[in-house]
Amino acid sequence: MGAPEAFTHTADVGHFIAGQRVPASSGRSQAVYNPATGAVARQVQLAAEADVNAAVAAAQAAFPAWADTPPIRRARVLNQFLALMNQHRDTLAAMITAEHGKVFTDAQGEVSRGIDILEFACGAPQLLKSDFTDQVSTGIDNWTLRQPLGVVAGITPFNFPCMVPMWMFPVALACGNTFILKPSERDPSASLFMAELLKQAGLPDGVFNVVQGDKLAVDTLLKHPDVRAISFVGSTPIAQYIYETGAHHGKRVQALGGAKNHMVVMPDADVEQAVDALVGAGYGSAGERCMAISVAVLVGDVADKLVPKLAERARTLKIKNGMALDAEMGPIVTREARDRIEGYIGVGVEEGATLVVDGRGHTVAGLENGFFTGGTLFDHVTPEMRIYKEEIFGPVLACVRVKDFAEALALVNAHEFGNGVACFTSDGNVAREFSRRVQVGMVGINVPIPVPMAWHGFGGWKKSLFGDTHAYGEEGVRFYTKQKSVMQRWPASIGKGAEFVMPTAK
Repeated sequence: MGAPEAFTHTADVGHFIAGQRVPASSGRSQAVYNPATGAVARQVQLAAEADVNAAVAAAQAAFPAWADTPPIRRARVLNQFLALMNQHRDTLAAMITAEHGKVFTDAQGEVSRGIDILEFACGAPQLLKSDFTDQVSTGIDNWTLRQPLGVVAGITPFNFPCMVPMWMFPVALACGNTFILKPSERDPSASLFMAELLKQAGLPDGVFNVVQGDKLAVDTLLKHPDVRAISFVGSTPIAQYIYETGAHHGKRVQALGGAKNHMVVMPDADVEQAVDALVGAGYGSAGERCMAISVAVLVGDVADKLVPKLAERARTLKIKNGMALDAEMGPIVTREARDRIEGYIGVGVEEGATLVVDGRGHTVAGLENGFFTGGTLFDHVTPEMRIYKEEIFGPVLACVRVKDFAEALALVNAHEFGNGVACFTSDGNVAREFSRRVQVGMVGINVPIPVPMAWHGFGGWKKSLFGDTHAYGEEGVRFYTKQKSVMQRWPASIGKGAEFVMPTAK
């Protein structure tokens, strides 16, 4: 494997197919930027249909042997990969910061959360154990198997170029599938680095492949007859398209969409803790998280105490190049994304929300061409406003004032998204009622970003998830396997004569 510099400074980022790097055949490419400087760092080659077909063919050829490999041996390869990921975690984090812009410490956290899933997948022998019933009927035993699907694919977003792919491929590989990763073209280098580490860990060629690309690559995967399942994380319109198109072509699909995550702050909450939580969850990673808090629901008189403190913190955020160790917020991933975010701020002003802190036009000394914006805070936002209804995916926090718990709960439940939600309170009964009655898939009580641990599974409700299973955990194992039921008896226990009635237990 090449030195880390080969991954962070290469001019072109290509594909990884059948155990080696290969250039694209399309002749098309796209610039990859350093968001902190605004400069083009490298080019990513965009796949043609032939490139995707080559990756599928490699995965299809590798599948029979990998599926037949005992789970304990698959787990040993993943354990070797785990050791390499731990060894190179800072290199990978620096790569993420260079192409995405998130601060280095946040990128380190992303890598660690991805490693959590890998550790879970290393338990493949336990995860794939079957059920067995002795003597389900006289002389008959019944058991179930979970077997791999075949070639599966993951289409992942720019905001977590390491963690989100690792929600998918470690579990898929542990279950005996072969995998094709189509990462975001905005920050593609991490995918190649992980592919090289998997090869170094002893993964057979063709079991894991990377295809860089845009919509052409996505559509080819969705329609390819040899791709059995698709996992996707991204915006809701694209998630719905992925789900409907993949299902139409007979695939199992898991498509995680957008979010508008609320944090309800009750009057009895610790205000300082709530402010810390809102600042970190609203402005961390420049708000480019599907679990970011973008709406603070302030109950009763807590708003008058909390909003001034929020404003002070938003104005004094340490916004720098993400590699600065004291940075609290880095740049936005692209110029276009920054301009879209700042456009939403203008919409909020036009709609009549109170702009308490305006992050537009923020610059960082020495990095004037970087894609920076500041933390923005709105107050007196109402549910009719676009800045309340739509996902902004940036460091914009909207405060909505409500009179009581019932109104807060109704507000959250009425939103079309149901990804994540939090409630800050000191009242156990409020916490219990909120957890049970809120129509959201992931709930935090005094936890602002309730991303489940590796063995629990990630997924929202309503328009935040298309499909029937959540990502990773035992739900991930079910997604990447199909159940087979086996009933068995031997000649000595079989009575003479044909039976013409429904078999029953005897």
